[in-house]
Amino acid sequence: MDSIEFIVSIASKIYSLVENVKANKKRCRRVCDRVKALEHLVQSIQQREKGQTSADVERCLKELSITLQSAKEVMEKYSGESFMKRVLKSGSHEDEFSSLNDRLNDAHQVLSGSLQVEHGNILLKGFEQSTREEQDEKDRKQDDSELKILLLQYAEDQRQHAEVQQQMAKKLQEDINKILKMLEKPYDVGTQIIRQQELKYESVDGLTKKPFMTTPTSEVYRGEYHSFPVVIKRYTDPATTSISEVKRGFKKDVKTMKVFQSPNILRMYGICIEDETGPKPKFLIIMEYCEKGSLREVLDSGCTLSWNQKARMCRDAALGLYRLHQSEEKGKVHGCINSSKFLVADSYTVKLGGFEFSQTETSLRKPTRGGVNRSFTYSSPELLEDINSYNKECEVYSFGIVLWEVATGRKPFDGLTFKEVHQKVFVEKYQEPLDDCPKELGLLINACWAYDPFHRPSAGVLVDQLKTWVTQLDKV
Repeated sequence: MDSIEFIVSIASKIYSLVENVKANKKRCRRVCDRVKALEHLVQSIQQREKGQTSADVERCLKELSITLQSAKEVMEKYSGESFMKRVLKSGSHEDEFSSLNDRLNDAHQVLSGSLQVEHGNILLKGFEQSTREEQDEKDRKQDDSELKILLLQYAEDQRQHAEVQQQMAKKLQEDINKILKMLEKPYDVGTQIIRQQELKYESVDGLTKKPFMTTPTSEVYRGEYHSFPVVIKRYTDPATTSISEVKRGFKKDVKTMKVFQSPNILRMYGICIEDETGPKPKFLIIMEYCEKGSLREVLDSGCTLSWNQKARMCRDAALGLYRLHQSEEKGKVHGCINSSKFLVADSYTVKLGGFEFSQTETSLRKPTRGGVNRSFTYSSPELLEDINSYNKECEVYSFGIVLWEVATGRKPFDGLTFKEVHQKVFVEKYQEPLDDCPKELGLLINACWAYDPFHRPSAGVLVDQLKTWVTQLDKV
């Protein structure tokens, strides 16, 4: 099988590269160990007679070859003389290893299941959930500690050699400070009720709190929580005043949100209760604040984005979707993927939003008519024909529309009615034109728009391909 020969070949390159890794050594070596375990499984499959391999295994092998290409790019990124410049240029890397290990774990589940590997087999040990999480957390802490030292030393060396380039040195220090702050940011989703004293509201004159958005039942403020910018949503007319009911829902939500913890999913910090002992307590939900607004707002702002920036934004968005789709809840979907659900932080990091504490919100928000609000301009052919056919493949199609928006800056099917979109997409199999779009992105968009849902790529494959494209652009 061509896929197996390619896997063995690229695995060998990974083993060589890992010896020259300068940063994130622990995590790179851990990836290398897991690749070796997978290579053993792949070689076992290679020994089978022709025709004994299922279609699922064949597809898994093809996806694994793409994942290993992404792994090789990671090894190259953290090796060589220019590794520190590439770390600074790429910005956030905290989810890079998490998503890569998730993809390797996906492949292990399919391949080991095919070979009926026993639970006690040593190959399984590195992929057991509890063992893997413990190993990855230990590796992360040690790598982050060493990376802080490398970053600070690098900053000092640059200051000594760039006295005549003060402006460049200032920009460099700002970039380093951002990464250091990112490394110090707590990883765990909050597990307790937030106290009012921990919140700081943005005010007009130092005294007056002014919401930047209001609804019939809530006010939304900008503020800070433990020095991090947040959005504070205060319910002015909650559906309940039962504190115990809200707390029960909150505890369930914390457990759920831990599954989706990722730098590319909007973080929910927790809830706060005002006037807890009074007759009419008020409830607040505190979530991460993204300075630049939604992805659609960024595209409408008229700002000029390079293809390097666009590639990273697409990669970030795919990471958020992948984290959702590969959760323990196998059927988990977002429900409304569009460019307004992706939020953009100050560094142009993209995060999947639209999540709320569902259990908590159920007890706070008064019911409204209607179901999930999905924009028909993002709907797949099968969803336009049958509204009850929503699944992950539908979301991949919608994500393809989002990628098209990033590439072109335009709005999909702007001004058309539902009937007109249904005629074009479902009947005529029409696709929006790509115009001047890089080949790498154009291929992904067309793959997401496949008329047959079976032929659309998974979110994991999108992550692998977009990571590779970003790395290629960084080399230019």
